[in-house]
Amino acid sequence: MVAKEAHKEPWRYSATGISIALRVTPRGGRDDIDGIEQLADGRNVLKVRVRAIADGGEANKAVLVLLAKSLGVPKASVKLLSGATSRLKQIVIDGDPARLGETLRQLVSAKSND
Repeated sequence: MVAKEAHKEPWRYSATGISIALRVTPRGGRDDIDGIEQLADGRNVLKVRVRAIADGGEANKAVLVLLAKSLGVPKASVKLLSGATSRLKQIVIDGDPARLGETLRQLVSAKSND
């Protein structure tokens, strides 16, 4: 159990919200947050899958909508910082950093208990 807790969270806190490192799977069959994954280089990312295809920004839009809905924030609060054409993305979410972090922890721990 302790080993899971050592999993470093793939989000960072700021004064205005949080930024999250994501690994996105487009055409993933459903829109969902799949938990935390460690990449080969040691970085941790939040795994997200969306039904949308990676064409014309459709998957990016779906990711932003999924995160807004999952975290209970307006869509306008969720922005893509980098990685528009990559599976690895950096997202920033405006809002109360403590509440956002806690909500993310609950979403991720629910996935690891499945």
